[in-house]
Amino acid sequence: MDLLNPRALRWKIAALAAAACCAVAAVVGFLVHDATRERGLRVGTDRTLTRLIAAEREYDRTGKAPADIDVRSRDELPQPLARDLATLAEKETGPPDTGAYATWYDADPPNWFWMWGAVAVDEDRFLVVRDDMSTEVRSLQLLDRSIVKSVLAALLFVVPLAALATEPINRRLRHGARTARRIADGDLDARIGTTGRARDEITEMASAVDDMAAALQRKLENERRFTADVAHELRTPLMGLVTAAGLLPEDDEAAGLVRDRLRSLNALVEDLLEISRLDAGAERARLDPVPLGELVTDVVRRTGTDTRVTVAEAAVLETDPRRVERIVVNLVTNAHRHGAAPVEVTVAGARITVRDRGPGFPPDLLERGPQRFRTGASERGRGHGLGLTVAQGQSEVLGARLTFANAPDGGAVATLDLAPLPPAAA
Repeated sequence: MDLLNPRALRWKIAALAAAACCAVAAVVGFLVHDATRERGLRVGTDRTLTRLIAAEREYDRTGKAPADIDVRSRDELPQPLARDLATLAEKETGPPDTGAYATWYDADPPNWFWMWGAVAVDEDRFLVVRDDMSTEVRSLQLLDRSIVKSVLAALLFVVPLAALATEPINRRLRHGARTARRIADGDLDARIGTTGRARDEITEMASAVDDMAAALQRKLENERRFTADVAHELRTPLMGLVTAAGLLPEDDEAAGLVRDRLRSLNALVEDLLEISRLDAGAERARLDPVPLGELVTDVVRRTGTDTRVTVAEAAVLETDPRRVERIVVNLVTNAHRHGAAPVEVTVAGARITVRDRGPGFPPDLLERGPQRFRTGASERGRGHGLGLTVAQGQSEVLGARLTFANAPDGGAVATLDLAPLPPAAA
């Protein structure tokens, strides 16, 4: 199902939307985190300096520091504070080490967050404040967790929404794919069409595919009409040639060669006419009860070829005996012409198998099926390549399956399965 396929377009778009949301959330979250952290540091610094200023005034008035303020010597100061005080003292024009406020943020996660402040009250005495920053840190951590939870909640909403929003696109693409398959299966009247008012890339693709299908249909119809016209035009003079050839002496070698070539040409014209009717869809099967084993045995006998027939549990089928005969004759003739003896025909149930011991079918035929006017490979001999094409067309009229394969031990195998398809596969 497309809904459960992780490679479906809907989930790729949803993943892209999720990635975009995560990227935006990461940038916004970083900016908010950084701004909140800086604000917390400023608040902590201002609070520490306020306490220092108040403590310095109290010390100047009473000579004693408040109870929550330490008085330390230079050696007792933390090194960062001592360095900052020394740096600030060098910039002061007044007495050294006085009037300069230094702060230092001492952070040692996960539980140690202090803002230190110090100011000199004489050359070797300093008022030192240490303010707890845990509240600001906990607030920042709570903000980070809230951002993460908000992003996850947004993703739970955005991903399904993006998948649902792509459904119209997926529906149009699936319709285009189904139409393309119908065209490939031979329904040249199928068109994707343009529904709604959307004018996007999918509409352009649908229009291009429809134009291509229309051009292909016109080309195939012209080719089909040309083939039928040529075959009909050749048929009248060919009949005259056949009649004239019948008046030639029977024992003349040249006359025999002429008659042989005329028979080949007449067979070619008949094949062309038959293919034109198959291409036009004018052929319809006339079904009758047929004992398949007896029919195939009689057909192979009338070909006049050295072909062995094996009948095993042959069925009585509702089929068109004329078309079955045409298929079997073409397969047997092809096996003798392009394969090698012995040629065997096996009838088992509703299945007819024709096998030879030649070089086998070429890979191109196995992959693409019979191609008119192509025998597929030089080692399979020469010919106009219409026999298998006609057999394939007649099997489609019957609703049968004609398959081609090569036997593991060598030789070509053609199988005609006349059994009706089950309802689920039909």
